[in-house]
Amino acid sequence: MTAPRRLLLVNGPNLNLLGTRQPEVYGTETLADVEALVRTTAAARGFEVRAMQSNHEGVIIDAIHEARRDCAGIVINPGGLTHTSIVLRDALASVDLPAAEVHISDVNNREDFRKLSYVRDLAVVHVIGEGVAGYARAVERLCDVITGQSEG
Repeated sequence: MTAPRRLLLVNGPNLNLLGTRQPEVYGTETLADVEALVRTTAAARGFEVRAMQSNHEGVIIDAIHEARRDCAGIVINPGGLTHTSIVLRDALASVDLPAAEVHISDVNNREDFRKLSYVRDLAVVHVIGEGVAGYARAVERLCDVITGQSEG
């Protein structure tokens, strides 16, 4: 059976407010801009994208579980759930799909609590602090891992 050529893009809580929420930290690009960038970048590598955003942890968990059926990998910006959600970590571990962790801001140079990531050790790709452009880099690197062109 041929491996699926689809990525799940997950954006967590408050990322629906991109473009208006703290533009000095997160920039002025919107969630629609992020999704368009990810789709374009993935398409150049022969992948399609299913994008979702939710402010509700359970909805995100359900989307990750669903990805087992038809996705080859996950690009995830968990937002604040990065630092708080063990169940998000468990969901990513349970689906056995390569994941790319993305953060628009440099979480390692912000408040101390943002330095903890419950998903960091599960992700095969990490792109932190590169703004919205970091999503494209995460997609490229994840596609390389999936197609065997890179180790992450």
